[in-house]
Amino acid sequence: MFIVGLGCASVKERKVLAMALFCCDIGDGLELRLLEERHAEEMFHLVDRNRDYLRQWLPWVDLVRYIEDELDFIRMSLQQFASGDGLGMGIWHQGSLAGGIGLRINRANNKGEIGYWLSADQQGKGLATRACRVLVDYAFDELRLNRLEVHVQPQNSRSRAIPERLGFKQEGVMRQAARLYDRYIDLVLYAMLASEWQAMKREGA
Repeated sequence: MFIVGLGCASVKERKVLAMALFCCDIGDGLELRLLEERHAEEMFHLVDRNRDYLRQWLPWVDLVRYIEDELDFIRMSLQQFASGDGLGMGIWHQGSLAGGIGLRINRANNKGEIGYWLSADQQGKGLATRACRVLVDYAFDELRLNRLEVHVQPQNSRSRAIPERLGFKQEGVMRQAARLYDRYIDLVLYAMLASEWQAMKREGA
């Protein structure tokens, strides 16, 4: 479980607690940690080693050219966390950084969007599925969100398998919903409601 839930904390309390305590030990060597400035170099090198692979799916890869770019992203993520608008976490496996997972929150509609990625050599181990399951629990149980979405390119079978495995419903395909460098791409929309997630948990799914 998460070491600390910050749903009721003040902005100042969130900043202090986040830096010291916010992490989740999932077990079997898998851990989620809120990204901090000290992680910028490690995260940059992971992205850089996987640049060609990640660029197929993620629009931000070309924006991360230097460690300072990653540092700027982490600072922005921490500010979003402090204001209750989202969070960005690293996925560690067996002590090594394996990827990232994040949540963007739309408070006006009480919903969020989950995004995730793993390095090429960490694929196929179930890491992203386990990380997502924990984040979904946190979003519904601690943050009291009503709806979560995952947006995935139709061709990205590995990423699509994660919401499908967790029981998300495919609600449709959003045509040319995002820009990936020099072209527009479709995105498959998966969604889960809090009531559906709680019912699945009661049924032991």
